[in-house]
Amino acid sequence: MNIINITIIGPNFHPEDTAIGLYTTQMAEYLQENDFKVSVITGFPYYPQWEIWEDYKNKPNYLEEDYKGIKIYRYKQFTPKKPSLKKRIKHILSFTFGNLKNLRKIVKSDLIIAIVPFTSDIWLAHKLTKKTKAKVWVHIQDFEFDAAFETGVIKNKLLKKIASKVLYKIEKKLLDEANIVSSISYSMIEKAKRKTTTETFYLPNWIDEDFIHPEKARQHPFLNSNKFKILYSGNIGAKQDWETYLKVVDYFKDDEKIEFILVGDGAKKRWLLEKIKKYKNVKYYPPVPYEELPDLLCSADLHILLQKEEVIDSVMPSKLLGMMASAKPSLVSGNNKSEVVKVIKESQGGKFFDSNNINAIINFIEKLRKDTYLAENYGKNARQYIIENFSKEKILKNMRDKIEEILSS
Repeated sequence: MNIINITIIGPNFHPEDTAIGLYTTQMAEYLQENDFKVSVITGFPYYPQWEIWEDYKNKPNYLEEDYKGIKIYRYKQFTPKKPSLKKRIKHILSFTFGNLKNLRKIVKSDLIIAIVPFTSDIWLAHKLTKKTKAKVWVHIQDFEFDAAFETGVIKNKLLKKIASKVLYKIEKKLLDEANIVSSISYSMIEKAKRKTTTETFYLPNWIDEDFIHPEKARQHPFLNSNKFKILYSGNIGAKQDWETYLKVVDYFKDDEKIEFILVGDGAKKRWLLEKIKKYKNVKYYPPVPYEELPDLLCSADLHILLQKEEVIDSVMPSKLLGMMASAKPSLVSGNNKSEVVKVIKESQGGKFFDSNNINAIINFIEKLRKDTYLAENYGKNARQYIIENFSKEKILKNMRDKIEEILSS
């Protein structure tokens, strides 16, 4: 049997064990374990701290590693501690042009998978396919340009208009030249269809329900009080609605029976820590090792995920899957047109609220604290929905089948 060579291009990979890095790593592991030969072109680990990890700081700019049989080619990209618009652009350009040298190290490839949070990853894939004649699969984890415009990264209206026209034209050309475009939610698939005529494929992020399993979990030391524990765990960035979070925290500041636990890192961490230091009912901790994640998630009484209303359908937060797999209820806010609304309503695993409806959010928290049966019911619904719709084995098998179909056509 001929070995099929797959090259994955993306900025995040092992040892990063959160967000895109986690999913790209698990994708590569699955393909490697299922008779494909996988190589990865990536950067140095930096997320979510936005700083090159300590173990990698003194390594050379170009680094080759082997991980579970996967060949990794790394370039030490510029990484800003405080990622402004200009510094983010420099970060992306550094990764992109630095990895041109790594493209030359790939001798053979049948399929190139470009992981997008960086649209320039597709450009790298097309550069490589000129040499290898490989087919190109674009997997969109985040519509980079849409997310930038929706979260208000560009303030100047004229600049925003010009930038959007140019960038969307580039994006369309890159997508049109691909063989297939996948994304992680149905709304993102619909958006992709409006951007390109290339075939689209639904490839959601997944959850290993045997890994995050409430019956196997132990009480995590960050959540060992007898209070009603409200957990946010994940990226502390610009897409989350921290203003609403602070209003909720402020309302319960004198309630000794409720506490908020904040676990994570990201571009807005310093700003947020400054804001919460006056509150005794909020505890902050840095990200936990991946192996502790089940204990952390399953130790909460309620998960909270507040998103900015401007972020409509460019992002499907992967953290929601872990929250729901823990068999605990979720409180989510954001835009009523987002994919999250569909998931929460279909699952009956929690409640979705308009960001401005602080009173409804507060009432839901108080209701769950008083009614443990209701909370348990939401949690059971959430986990059952996740197992049925987002099982790791099922989703990655569908991807493998699609790869075989593409390469045989």
